[in-house]
Amino acid sequence: MATPPNSAYFSPGDDCLHAILESINTAAHSLKICVFTISDDRISSAIEQAHRRGVKVKIITDNEKLYDTGSDIKSLAAAGLDIRVDISHNHMHHKFAILDNGAILTGSYNWTRSAANYNHENILITHDRETMLAYRKQFDLLWEEMVPFKG
Repeated sequence: MATPPNSAYFSPGDDCLHAILESINTAAHSLKICVFTISDDRISSAIEQAHRRGVKVKIITDNEKLYDTGSDIKSLAAAGLDIRVDISHNHMHHKFAILDNGAILTGSYNWTRSAANYNHENILITHDRETMLAYRKQFDLLWEEMVPFKG
């Protein structure tokens, strides 16, 4: 059965969370994650598990959210993940992931428990090649601009 070109998910509720977890859990080679913050330990745990099974994980995040209560960025860095942070005057407010250089997961959904439980949010997963290439170009550009975070 062919993979559908686009899938949409909404919260509150677990639809967005499950889409993120399934995407992370099925990644075989690489995850490029570009998100404002990560504070949902269910997502962080899945990211760490992907890293342990040999998936090359890169994370870009905002420097101002690093030390917020509940932020999982320090623990992800301590687990050996490759993380870069924005130190510009702008917020790195993207919320997307590139999965095995084939699919894009994007939307308004912050990777937090509040997004799952209280917010009206969305996730779109697309396998459109041109869209993936545009997101990959943006990720690679940001990766070069951002500063490594060692925790």
